[in-house]
Amino acid sequence: MRDVGGEYLRAVRQRFAEMKQVAERAMAQVSDEELHWSPHEEANSIAVLVKHLSGNMRSRWTDIFTTDGEKPDRNRDAEFEPEALTRADLMEIWNQGWARFQETLDALTEEDLLRTVFIREQPHSVIQAIERQMYHYSYHIGQIVYIAKLLRGTGWQSLTIPRRRA
Repeated sequence: MRDVGGEYLRAVRQRFAEMKQVAERAMAQVSDEELHWSPHEEANSIAVLVKHLSGNMRSRWTDIFTTDGEKPDRNRDAEFEPEALTRADLMEIWNQGWARFQETLDALTEEDLLRTVFIREQPHSVIQAIERQMYHYSYHIGQIVYIAKLLRGTGWQSLTIPRRRA
């Protein structure tokens, strides 16, 4: 019989890696200027989503067993402010967040899965924290893909199975 904890960790590591790749393939299809496009001032651009996801990853996954996942030095509101960042700047921010997250996720063992971590002073098992992030990251990566697809229109290169080719 397969080890459930080990299988779970393998599955979530793979899913998160796939999510990251999908977002990067979508971002590659837009221009540097389009990374900052949003339909109105209350909507998020791809650049804002990149900053927010990275800030969340660095906060949630740094010292998860010894500090709250909402770090006091995180300025969440600033993540939603537009900034004139280059694609290279955004990708560095993106990769810093993912590196922190993946390093922590890769270090987790089966024995860690039921340990308690805190996010905004609320206790979560590590499984709950991972699933919370799975939901959160997929939500925003879906937004990145949708914005990129809107901007590309008929020039969009499908990231999965193209329509009418299943």
